Amino acid sequence: MKATESQPVRVQQVTKRSNTRWLEYLKDFSFAVPALVILTLFIYYPLLNSLYLSFTNWNMTKPVKKFIGFDNYVYLLTSDMFYKVLKITFTYTILDVSITLGLGLLLALLFNSVSKFFGFMRAIIFMPHYISMVIVSMIFLWIFNGRYGLVNELLSWVGLEPIQWLTNTKTALWVLVLIGVWKGVGFTMIIFIAGLRSIPVEYYEASGIDGATKWTQFWKITLPLLSPTTLFLVVTHFISSMQVFQSVDVLTNGGPLDSTKAMVYWIYEMAFSEFRTGRASALVIMFFLIIVLLTMVQMYVSKKKVHYEG
Repeated sequence: MKATESQPVRVQQVTKRSNTRWLEYLKDFSFAVPALVILTLFIYYPLLNSLYLSFTNWNMTKPVKKFIGFDNYVYLLTSDMFYKVLKITFTYTILDVSITLGLGLLLALLFNSVSKFFGFMRAIIFMPHYISMVIVSMIFLWIFNGRYGLVNELLSWVGLEPIQWLTNTKTALWVLVLIGVWKGVGFTMIIFIAGLRSIPVEYYEASGIDGATKWTQFWKITLPLLSPTTLFLVVTHFISSMQVFQSVDVLTNGGPLDSTKAMVYWIYEMAFSEFRTGRASALVIMFFLIIVLLTMVQMYVSKKKVHYEG
């Protein structure tokens, strides 16, 4: 009889706990709602809309969108320009990532000290990271101007002929790489310094007692324990470099002779200058898949090369 009377009470308690748990779930989920709304509006919806437009011949000037299947993809994959632009984008990315990370690590080793002078130097090197890429590009447009630029002025002091840096197919891409390195090396240096300071000092003390040189400590301790930091910088900087646009738009407009036409600039040109929106959308989807695939390859390779302490 007692068990029968207590049963409705237990049911009420279970129901109350279940309702409380759901309220907690809803409360936790509410914190993610703003981020989900922003991601949906600015990432997921534009991506899905681009996927839809990539199967049409829409040219932005007419409301009609005719479905043409994979024609845009076939056109791009059989176009010589697609492979040329892809090669330019990869060349820029490899140069930018390798030079920025190498120089950033070197500067981190040089300025990894708590002294005020080194702190001042770190601030100076890091400062370009906060400057807009458009402003940086305009500064370099003056520095490398073929008629009155600072670099040619310095060359004239030592008797050298001026160089048309931005209209020469051999030098224009290097100028863009230099801009990318100058803007990104400060951030890379700071992240590497954070990684260096996370390495326990005991490792260096123990290896010093065993007679290890500074060079051996660098190769056997510093580089392996910096591998998680290096992986983070490689992946993030790789994705950022693949999307180079502002410097190309301000300095070269993809020239001379398309020698600096990177992928994002070509997408912009195709969509807003030639009004081939459907084809540009197909290029966006292909470029997105290329970046995802290469990022997955980097993550797979890193499983064998990255050492996590402990």
